[in-house]
Amino acid sequence: MAIQTNNSQDISWVLAQIEHIAQFGQNASGITRLAFTDDDLQARKYIIELMQSAGLAVITDAIGNIIGRYEPEGINPEAATVMTGSHLDTVPSGGKYDGVLGIVCGLAAVSRLKTRDELKHPLEVVVFAAEESSRFSFATIGSKAMAGLTNPAVLKRIKDHEEISLASELEKIGLKIDNALNAARPANSIKGFVELHIEHGELLDEKSINIGIVDRVSAPTRLKITVTGMPGHSGAISIAERQDALVSASLIVLAIRNIAAEYEYKGAIGTVTILKTRPGAINVIPGKVEMWVDIRGTEHESIVEMLQEIKDAVSSIADDNDTAVAIEVLASEKPVSLSQNLNQIIETVCSKLRLSSLRLDSRAGHDAMNIAYVAPAGLIFVPCKDGVSHNENEYINPKDIEAGLDVLTETLYQLAK
Repeated sequence: MAIQTNNSQDISWVLAQIEHIAQFGQNASGITRLAFTDDDLQARKYIIELMQSAGLAVITDAIGNIIGRYEPEGINPEAATVMTGSHLDTVPSGGKYDGVLGIVCGLAAVSRLKTRDELKHPLEVVVFAAEESSRFSFATIGSKAMAGLTNPAVLKRIKDHEEISLASELEKIGLKIDNALNAARPANSIKGFVELHIEHGELLDEKSINIGIVDRVSAPTRLKITVTGMPGHSGAISIAERQDALVSASLIVLAIRNIAAEYEYKGAIGTVTILKTRPGAINVIPGKVEMWVDIRGTEHESIVEMLQEIKDAVSSIADDNDTAVAIEVLASEKPVSLSQNLNQIIETVCSKLRLSSLRLDSRAGHDAMNIAYVAPAGLIFVPCKDGVSHNENEYINPKDIEAGLDVLTETLYQLAK
């Protein structure tokens, strides 16, 4: 028999909230709501108000995660919590659904579940702080702290490209970086975590599948590569005599692209995402280039092999062009397998809702991969039109949002009853 969904929760409320939150950071090329900027703080304030109006008890933990909690009447307050949520921050010129979908649908799901009497566990909706690496070059900061995966010394060193520290941004909201470890949740305090998210890819849309159920989440290895040559007059110095840092950097970009193409079938991929040249004058040969590299993969061995090939290629290019190259590893994380028991629950829910589902891996990182270290974690994908994400043209059909909300609600119910 098919599960009967609660039609009293109008999907139009979810769509209206997504549109409203999109105004925080809206610009001509999409939405730019970087972590702890004024736009992000306005969005956080609005979500807190939504949580409070929904009857949730709201706190902000030591790293800046916002937690809205509902305790059904008569339950054991010490019972492990059932948790859902995602993130509010965006990439530059991003879309309106990435992250926000999981928060708004999480609130809608909890509102639905408040009408049911069988709940034996508290429910929490979490807004994870600084999920995107766009500002601080470190991803999923909030969920790492909640999972106890943070290093205080590293947190204190984190700065954005304008040299503004994470510590100073936390101070703006009354938090001290020295207390960040207090965000870690006690062992066995979370019964299960389920995140609803858009698919960063085209598989579900191409195959007309309602729901993606993620088995493995790739983790980032991130590099900063600095190429140092010799600046000089662009008209006076002959080609043969130059130590052009940008020429070497360009060859490195192509090498990384070609290596990534070779490893893609093994579940790994790499991208040069940022280039900065110095001194940056039109009549001066570039003397220094800084570049940032993002490597992803669902097979740790492939990531290691790919990284070694990149290092070998960089060394060869540096020698051939008489330029010095330094490689700094900014992050190195291992791919994470999510809970198979929880995935089976999600699959069963999809079947009872008469929704098609597909097991798949995620090449993009998500907060669920960190919570998986301390609790059973699941990640539900809904299709994005044409697979477009991290882009102003990001779009989800309302019917797919409704399907995702229904699956999230029933999965949380199975965990909480």
